[in-house]
Amino acid sequence: MKYIYDSPKWPVFTWNQIQIFDELAKVNKEAGFLSGRLSSIGLDARMGAVVETVTHDIVSSSEIEGVILNTDEVRSSVARRLGVVIPQSQASSRYIDGIVEMMLDATVNYKKPLTNERLFGWHHVLFPSSRSGLNVIDVAKYRSGGMKVVSGILGREKVHYVAPSADRVGKEMDAFLKWFNDSNTPCSYLKSAIAHFWFVCIHPFDDGNGRIGRAISDMALSQADDSQMRYFSMSRQINADKKSYYDILERTQKGGCDITEWLSWYLSCMSRAISASGTILSRVLNKAIFWQTHAGTPFTDRIKTVLNIYLDGYDGKLTAKNWAKLSKVSLDTSARDIRYLVDAGILIPQAGNIRNVSYGIHCSDGITIIPGETD
Repeated sequence: MKYIYDSPKWPVFTWNQIQIFDELAKVNKEAGFLSGRLSSIGLDARMGAVVETVTHDIVSSSEIEGVILNTDEVRSSVARRLGVVIPQSQASSRYIDGIVEMMLDATVNYKKPLTNERLFGWHHVLFPSSRSGLNVIDVAKYRSGGMKVVSGILGREKVHYVAPSADRVGKEMDAFLKWFNDSNTPCSYLKSAIAHFWFVCIHPFDDGNGRIGRAISDMALSQADDSQMRYFSMSRQINADKKSYYDILERTQKGGCDITEWLSWYLSCMSRAISASGTILSRVLNKAIFWQTHAGTPFTDRIKTVLNIYLDGYDGKLTAKNWAKLSKVSLDTSARDIRYLVDAGILIPQAGNIRNVSYGIHCSDGITIIPGETD
């Protein structure tokens, strides 16, 4: 089996410029629309959107590789590092703090050169114990052995990809980093797509290549937008499209150096990611509108905290029982809080079960949030 790096043209990639130009134009148009929506909200609200986006990015990038992180811990760690105050902040483990630091280093420090040493630092954060599961691996250095991407049970594995031999990795990474850091390499969404593909083709580490590759692609997106702030999550969308993601990687890695199919898939994925960011932005906008609308209403700190939890997207219904659980008070106290908010016109009883009434949150005329409904 010959792979893309066996091509005499490697790593000079080509693509159908007309097709990719048209698809890139669609992404740029959607990105412009997103930028317009962002201009209508204040800094605090934008930072809230960043916290949610980065949280989804980190959790999803790990989940793609079968690593499940505590979302609340990740969100709290991201918020602390960005100086954003969130309700119900939680303590986070050193491991999660390290992963958050790695991802923010990629996007916040996007102007700094990408170096071997920087990548080694990211790798150490992912594997602080020098183990991947039960296996001891090379950490904070490039692999010293072969690398295959396989699936299936032991003895009946299917080989999807065989990476370049270990003795080639140093030279391959030198070429990749030279291209990535070259001022003549345009900072564009295409750079993000190419960087992601090129890096995972080299597969320089024993493990963690996917997560580091996605961090590199996010770094290139920040360069393209010339912004430290991320408002859409590629990793979340890739996770939603995981099967097609692996399929397109495998097909393109077994071809020549024409990567039109990969670029087309990546840009389409980016379009979906930008569209999906609308849910987060709508939530942030509605929260800002709510507090502006009800600025003259007196609230206890407890009521403010629970309202913020729901406005931030808590997925349970707003009932007296859930309110008591979130505010850690008795059901009687919860009922009094809710009655006060109903009398103030802030909570709107919803039709349904009389014994366990749920409520909508009145943000402004024409905008009522119904907690527990699918976005």
